[in-house]
Amino acid sequence: MRIGILTAGGDCPGLNAVIRSVVHRGITGHHDEIIGFEDGFKGLLEGRYRPLDLNSVSGILARGGTILGSARLERARLRAAAEDCEQLRRTYELDALIPIGGEGTLTAARMLSDAGMPVVGVPKTIDNDISATDRTFGFDTAVGVATEAIDRLKTTAESHQRVMVVEVMGRHAGWIALESGMAGGAHGILVPERPFDPEDVCAMVRERFARGKKFAVVVVAEGASPAEGTMPFEHGEIDQYGHERFTGIGNRLAVELERRLGKEARTVILGHVQRGGTPTAYDRVLATRFGWHAVEAVHKGAFGHMTALRGTDIVLAPLADAVAELKHVPEDRMDEAESVF
Repeated sequence: MRIGILTAGGDCPGLNAVIRSVVHRGITGHHDEIIGFEDGFKGLLEGRYRPLDLNSVSGILARGGTILGSARLERARLRAAAEDCEQLRRTYELDALIPIGGEGTLTAARMLSDAGMPVVGVPKTIDNDISATDRTFGFDTAVGVATEAIDRLKTTAESHQRVMVVEVMGRHAGWIALESGMAGGAHGILVPERPFDPEDVCAMVRERFARGKKFAVVVVAEGASPAEGTMPFEHGEIDQYGHERFTGIGNRLAVELERRLGKEARTVILGHVQRGGTPTAYDRVLATRFGWHAVEAVHKGAFGHMTALRGTDIVLAPLADAVAELKHVPEDRMDEAESVF
C-alpha cells in the first residue's frame, strides 16, 4: 500500500516517534511505501512531499518537533481540500492518509474522511484535551517541563518573598496546570473550567504570610479567566484559524495581586518551551504504539477512525467522537488538587 503521513497544528514532543513507528511498521511489517507531506495539509495541497524509508527516520525517536514540518491552514482551504479529496488521492496514488494532530487537525481529517479519503488519525496535543483518548503524547513532557519550572521558581520566590505566577499552556482545558501544579506543590491552580476570584488568591497569600511562609506560587492556564466583575480582563478575538487569541492572564493577574496585596508579584510565561525538546520515555512509547496501531488500522480498512489509549490498551475511536467535545478537567480532580493547596 502507499500511505501518506503528515503532521499539522502545533508541534509536540513525540511526533517524530509516530513518524518513525509508521515507517518501520509499514515497511518491515507490510512492505508499504510511505510518503511524508511537508508542513501539514499545506504540503498535501501544494504537492510537497518526500519518500520516507528506514534511513530517513533513523535517529529521530528522541528528537522534538517534526522532521516533516507543521503548519496551520485556513478553514476555507481545508474545505476546498475536502471537496477535491478524490483528485488528491488519485494525484498521489494514496491508499491511506495518516494525519497526526490535535482537535483542529482531527476535524480536518474527519472532513476528508467524510468526503471519501481513506483516513486513520493519530491524536496529538500537549493540552490532553481530546475526549476520545485517555492520554495524548506530548502531555507528559509538557507537565514535566512545567513541574521543573515550578520547582526552580519556588526557591527564587522564597528568597525574595515574592508571589510567582506561572502561566502554562491550556486554551480550553487546564490539564497541564492541574498536574504540574500538583506535582510541583503550587499554592494555587487556576484553570479555564473554573472562573476564579482574585480575592481568593489574595486570601491564600495572606494566610501563607501570616503563617510565616513569605512566598507563594500560583499556576494559571493561559485560557483561565476571572469570574465576572472580579477584575477587568478580556481575552482576544478569534484568529483566521478559528483559535481564540489570549491576552496574557498571567501578567494581568500578577499586576492585580501586587496592587491588592502590596507585595512583589512576578510572572513567568512558559509558552512554547513546553512544546520543545526531548520527549519523555512515556511519550515516546505512547507515540510509537499509536503509529504501530495506525498502520494496522490502515491494513484492516478501519478508515474514519483514530488511535486512542483506553487504560493501557490502544483501541480505535471514530473521528467523530474525537472532535465532538473537548475533555475538560472535572470538578473532582480540582477538589483533589485543592485538598493539598
